[in-house]
Amino acid sequence: MRIGIGYDAHRLVENRKLILGGIEIPYIKGLLGHSDADVLTHAVIDALLGAINYGSIGDLFPDTDAKYKNISSLVLLEKVVEMLEDRQYSIINIDSVIIAQEPKLKPYIYAIRKSLADSLKISESQVSVKATTTEKMGFEGRKEGISTQSIVLLSCS
Repeated sequence: MRIGIGYDAHRLVENRKLILGGIEIPYIKGLLGHSDADVLTHAVIDALLGAINYGSIGDLFPDTDAKYKNISSLVLLEKVVEMLEDRQYSIINIDSVIIAQEPKLKPYIYAIRKSLADSLKISESQVSVKATTTEKMGFEGRKEGISTQSIVLLSCS
């Protein structure tokens, strides 16, 4: 068994889409980044890479490489899933939390879980996604950005 943890944070800005777990969330701002800036998927990727001791998302998909400009983070996640399969690892479960004062994410949690599960080739029951606020403290509380944390448990065949 292997455990990995991932974290990501991005700034909220105007004129960008807000993508979380591959799902577009209606909101007045989106996240700034080289790719689609999907902080949830980035944290999941880092958790998976950490569990297999393969560095970080920035090592594998650097923001200096033009081929990753505006790429869907689900495409990157699917490449990481291929790496896991090649190394004979399987996902037991993933637990994630999105930290954002706004928007309210409860209506989108099921779609986010399904999107991630589909990309990960696992059951929705193996993917937990929660959302919380910081009670208006910190950059998330001031609505300057969104952060996420993810932890993953893997088994090896």
